[in-house]
Amino acid sequence: MTDLQIPSKAVICEVAPRDGFQAEHDWIPTETKIEIIRKLARTGIQSMEITSFVHPKAIPQLKDAEEVVTRTQDLTNIKFRALVPNARGAQRAIDVGIKKLKLMLSATDSHSLSNANATVEEAQNALEPIIALAEKHGVTVGGSISVAFGCPYEGIVPVDRLAVILDRYTKMGIHEVSLADTTGMANPRQVYSYLGRLTEQFPAMTFSMHLHNTRGMAFANAVAALQQGVIHFDSSIAGLGGCPYAPGASGNIASEDLVHGFEEMGIETGIDLAKMIDAAKEVQQLLGKTDSSSYMLQAGPCSMLSPKPEGQVKLG
Repeated sequence: MTDLQIPSKAVICEVAPRDGFQAEHDWIPTETKIEIIRKLARTGIQSMEITSFVHPKAIPQLKDAEEVVTRTQDLTNIKFRALVPNARGAQRAIDVGIKKLKLMLSATDSHSLSNANATVEEAQNALEPIIALAEKHGVTVGGSISVAFGCPYEGIVPVDRLAVILDRYTKMGIHEVSLADTTGMANPRQVYSYLGRLTEQFPAMTFSMHLHNTRGMAFANAVAALQQGVIHFDSSIAGLGGCPYAPGASGNIASEDLVHGFEEMGIETGIDLAKMIDAAKEVQQLLGKTDSSSYMLQAGPCSMLSPKPEGQVKLG
């Protein structure tokens, strides 16, 4: 039996401050958000999606985006990015010092109409002013495709549809795209097959995976992506998150679970697992949560052994 062929390193982007917070109905005080971001910074995480510059009426939880970014500018060891829906949001992000923008786009018209009130083609055309604005200010832009593997309204998304979107992204000058399994409908065989086709067709594109654990397959899907050479992954502390425009979308794969799984496989992330688990526990306390989809918070890492039983075990 041959050994599993996978990369030796992976890059994890923490998305709880955006994806996780936006899914919380109760207002999270700005001070608490900043406290959580600083706790995460101490784990060794190097990349973070810190907020989204959407209209406050669309997602009230993130109405303090400018203040959150401004008050965390001293965390120079982390590369921050922000999600932006339009040129106005992009300008707000640029004005407070964000150096990397992430675009919003769906794979299906049904999800796009729900999320952006536009078809996929219309929504992608509307991204051009953001890209032009970013280029003017020397800011990096990454693309994304939500419900990339399965849509709650339309079912399995054909890989050909992703190829059309990626072709247009390439022509727009985008060379980094996040594929999001927004409602956890993907399976490892599908992920492996799709990435095999897409990495061959778009060899200059850097792909990242944004995996939700709705049906418990996120880590298996991450391994399938690794097998195709993908090393960039999004995750959320304590499994926080969910898409407000996708019915049944539960949280992202927990950061501590992803780090633990990769560590057990000998894949380096640069993140301190013990600090990540401690941060997850503190985040749960700060947000008043009593349950979690995080396996590390339920069972702990494999290295956490139980005391050996005393005396001799008698059989029979």
